[in-house]
Amino acid sequence: MQQQQLEKYGLTKPGAWEDYPFGPEPLVLKTGSKMFALLTEESVSLKCDPVIAESLREQHKAITPGYHLNKKHWNSIALDGSLSLEELQAMMDHSYELVFRSLTKAEREKISEAK
Repeated sequence: MQQQQLEKYGLTKPGAWEDYPFGPEPLVLKTGSKMFALLTEESVSLKCDPVIAESLREQHKAITPGYHLNKKHWNSIALDGSLSLEELQAMMDHSYELVFRSLTKAEREKISEAK
């Protein structure tokens, strides 16, 4: 259930779109040309500032270094109900902002114009 809610929420972000680069699962949410979320039924992986990522991992058993991702910059979060939807959405907001800022100026402008 949280996976579907996060998918819907992620798609409300400016320029967000779905991709399936690895097959039918996982669902990848991108803005511009870059991924900001990777969703399965069991987990979501989100980009995170390295200092914040480490702190979140210490605070929550459900948060681990990104599975098959850069473990310094990505967290994988088990969708086991231990974190609220609001907490997960805040983490997704952070991931989106980090990725959006890393886009090229042309990509950012194109997304901003489409709002």
